[in-house]
Amino acid sequence: MPLLEETTLLGDVPFNIPVIVIGNGPSGICLSYLLSGYRPYKAPGAVHLNPILNNKLEEGINFSIVDQVMNGSMLTISMNSWMELPGLKLKDWTNGKWRNLMNDRATPEEVASYYKDYVKIMGLQKNFIGNTCVTSVSKLQQDQKYIKGKIPKSVQKDPTTQQLPATENGFPHSPWEVRGYQRSGDGSNVPFCLYAENVVLAIGTNDLPARLGVEGEELPFVFHSISAFESAIKSCRVSQASDPVLIVGAGLSAADAVLCANHHGIPVLHTFRRSVTDPTLIFKQLSKKLYPEYHKVYQKMCKQCYITNSCSNYTSFPETCIVSFVPDMKCILQTASGRSIILSISMALVLIGTYPNLSFLKEHGKYLGIDPSKPISCKKNPIDINPYTFECTKESGIFAMGPLIGDNFVRFLKGGALGITSCLVQRLKEKEQLISETGNDDG
Repeated sequence: MPLLEETTLLGDVPFNIPVIVIGNGPSGICLSYLLSGYRPYKAPGAVHLNPILNNKLEEGINFSIVDQVMNGSMLTISMNSWMELPGLKLKDWTNGKWRNLMNDRATPEEVASYYKDYVKIMGLQKNFIGNTCVTSVSKLQQDQKYIKGKIPKSVQKDPTTQQLPATENGFPHSPWEVRGYQRSGDGSNVPFCLYAENVVLAIGTNDLPARLGVEGEELPFVFHSISAFESAIKSCRVSQASDPVLIVGAGLSAADAVLCANHHGIPVLHTFRRSVTDPTLIFKQLSKKLYPEYHKVYQKMCKQCYITNSCSNYTSFPETCIVSFVPDMKCILQTASGRSIILSISMALVLIGTYPNLSFLKEHGKYLGIDPSKPISCKKNPIDINPYTFECTKESGIFAMGPLIGDNFVRFLKGGALGITSCLVQRLKEKEQLISETGNDDG
């Protein structure tokens, strides 16, 4: 997790925690906001487009949405702005000043700053432990570690009571052991071990780039991120006079790379496996008015094909596959008809998607997916959850939200934060009621 200013240090955190949220992107921030006690209510006079949900909201007008039992309607709650988090409108944060006034879209830098400031404005800094890396999340084996009297070294007594945290049976009640390290100011790694009743996976899916798996992909001129391209431009390793840059992929990351190259006048060879008429292409799902730059890229993909209209600064190669990369700065393609094409390039950018880094879970988290035989993937194999509580169906006490379950947009992840908060609040009420019912005069 990237370092946030004014965050809590691990030394200030109790070792036994009700909820640990892994991830400090918009998913984790939104959930932290609700778990900190903020409660959403239906705005007076607001009408939801879904009449059934609107009636349910009207019936519980005096109760927060977290405290209402919404059944299957929880997932249909919508918000006005795509990138906003609860309680702070983007336009209020920017005082109504946007760089792009025509389509009211913020830049990635503005959105990142908004999320960072949101944590401070809402007073959530104490909930975030920055500059940390989680290396292991595992089920706590109480019979091995406590019943036999083997207390882990990481378990410390409460400094005020000099007692170990315990439940009614005398043993710590947290079933999840979370291990990792925090990078200190001097560059050293300080290990930590915490225990949690619940763990929420909110890390997104951008940690590990997808790979082609072809020969030569590990050669030094083959990269898997736009940042590598930007670095090459700044260092003048690629320029208008260079051989073309090969961009592989037909998604928004590949389109961003094309736009970046066009801006700097760098020639591009753009290869992708799908046809330009494929209805699943992301460009066909975006508004031309809101995303004119992406539609310009799509027009290039369609009209500046190597077969019909090769252009000096951009040429597309639809329905082609990468066969291999060759050490002398060449790439071999294969068309749908089986024809081989050899290209001379200055560098290659393979931008075909990303996967989440779930190495801290057993089997890299595959067992949590809809198909446990495949890696977790936002589009092809999301984590399987209860649609109302967002708890993993394969593992109680583990929750997931955001891209890990297929919710790629900020406006969707708010439903996940509500579902998880509602579930945990309800369980806390049930736990308190149980303790009350089983208590006695001596307690």
